[in-house]
Amino acid sequence: MPLVAVDQTITIAMSVKDRHASAKWYETMLGFELLYHADEAGWSEVQTNTPGVAIGLGEHTKPAPGNCVPVFGIADLDSARQKLEQAKVRFDGETDVVEGMVKTATFYDLDGNALMLAQDLTGGIE
Repeated sequence: MPLVAVDQTITIAMSVKDRHASAKWYETMLGFELLYHADEAGWSEVQTNTPGVAIGLGEHTKPAPGNCVPVFGIADLDSARQKLEQAKVRFDGETDVVEGMVKTATFYDLDGNALMLAQDLTGGIE
């Protein structure tokens, strides 16, 4: 039995320079929904497309980019990457492929936070 029982929600906290711009970026680029802006706290949250998983955006004058790497599952990584690249989203090198397992690509938000897309190549086999 665990010491503490966590629930089924996850908030991935990231440092950003402008929460409002970052929230808009996540909405536009990945289809996430703004949950709220808590201006007095310097905090905003966006709901990802995964139930129970949100991204918290903490506003700092000098953010600490790259402090976590959330990985988002995607059905067609190549198509998603092409769309993001057309929108001038910066990727870290080529897409990595582990045949029969996974395809991944790391990209960056407005503040240099690393994010990753992952396409399952197992065909549902565990």
